[in-house]
Amino acid sequence: MAIDTSAPSPAAPSSPAAPPGPAAAPPKLSRRDTLILFVLCAAQFMVALDFSVLNVALPVLGEDLGMSHAALQWAVTAFALPSGGFLLLFGRVGDLFGRRRLFLGGLALFGAASLLATFAWDPASFLAGRALQGVGAAAIVPTGMSLLTTTFPEGPQRDRALGISGTLLSLGFTVGMVLGGVLTDTLGWRSTMGLLTLFALIVLPLAPGLLPESRTPERPRLDLPGAVTVTGGLLALIYALSTAAERGFGDTDVLVTLAAGVALLAAFGYVETRAAAPLVSLPMLRRRTVAWGNFGGLVTFAMMSTVVFVLTLYFQDVLDLSAFETGLVFGVQGVVSVFAGMRAPKVIGRFGPHRTLVGSLLGQALFVAALLAIGEGAWSVWLAAVAVSVASMFHLGAIVSYGVTVTSGVPDEEQGLATGLVTSTQQVGLTIGIPVLGVLATTGGDTLTGTRTVLAVDAAVVLLTAALVAVGLGRRR
Repeated sequence: MAIDTSAPSPAAPSSPAAPPGPAAAPPKLSRRDTLILFVLCAAQFMVALDFSVLNVALPVLGEDLGMSHAALQWAVTAFALPSGGFLLLFGRVGDLFGRRRLFLGGLALFGAASLLATFAWDPASFLAGRALQGVGAAAIVPTGMSLLTTTFPEGPQRDRALGISGTLLSLGFTVGMVLGGVLTDTLGWRSTMGLLTLFALIVLPLAPGLLPESRTPERPRLDLPGAVTVTGGLLALIYALSTAAERGFGDTDVLVTLAAGVALLAAFGYVETRAAAPLVSLPMLRRRTVAWGNFGGLVTFAMMSTVVFVLTLYFQDVLDLSAFETGLVFGVQGVVSVFAGMRAPKVIGRFGPHRTLVGSLLGQALFVAALLAIGEGAWSVWLAAVAVSVASMFHLGAIVSYGVTVTSGVPDEEQGLATGLVTSTQQVGLTIGIPVLGVLATTGGDTLTGTRTVLAVDAAVVLLTAALVAVGLGRRR
């Protein structure tokens, strides 16, 4: 029984062993393929927007709903917990029971949850809406990526589609920061959640008639012990790291949930070695492209989200920029990200995904290190805007190339698992970077010194990762 993907005419798979040469122009997409790509990328953009659009609105939101400063972290954590914790499970459920079906269900839930958050009447109703948004996102992201990689054949078409998707993912995070300030100042914080509702209402009617259904040919039993342990482990780990950003790593709750997360993930590894139909294929994890590609992706997401976080504090606390002005600075970063996403598939076609990933990590580390020259003068705005924008250009190259690295050569029936790993890496990376390195921002006693400390460690981690990935992907079996 063949997988029903209604994919465009197949292209010859790209060979990682082929010598680099001039990149062939990616074949033009048909009108239907373009619409499919629009629907999938719009959904990914919507989820990325949700990560940042609320950030600058939090003080106003807290005052309106009567939430304390300590409770405001849950506006972010309530979304991050389910969106990161359920990704692997939903990726596998989509493989088994239909990716299109789960994608549409996730869209519907996300839209309804955004509507609940828009009209929330107290903290409990708002946090419930945020948590349900996270569940919807956990269904949308892996199934959307699986539909993309099974619809567009491996090679130039898939590289181009992943380039557009990666661009919009990064752009959504940046645009969210700009739109959050504009909407909050003009229409109020509720409009940030209303915008997400509008996105869902636009995408959902288009999706059923365009998206093909796809699933694995067989219907093996779902690995429930694996699902329970990995989901519980990810939930505990994300909760611990998110809470540590406010309470510190010495807090009892943080230590207990961190230990529980590690124990559950260790139990998951044990369960998978004995499962008849494992949730995660251990042979897949032993693929050097999957292991090292995801490692590079985890670091690039974690470290770049930390850069954005500490620069946001630096711009407002040291340079006295408003939230709106800070958003405009990151708007420059967004424009550069669009350019980088358009160029990434051509760079990958010329140099291959492995070299592009390593080179992109090196470039990101170099320009994050350039940010160490920032100071208290107004000129620092221009230095920061240029350096963070160029670092983001390399960051986009790393995002696209690690996605191509991980999914290349994986059979269609395991694409949901592969893209589930890719998107889990994204979500966990976005979640862990800030609490792990953000603590260093206060060690120097003032914002500027703390920011420089974080940037120095950040650049060093990315540089070391580039070296490790180069060695790991360079090894021959």
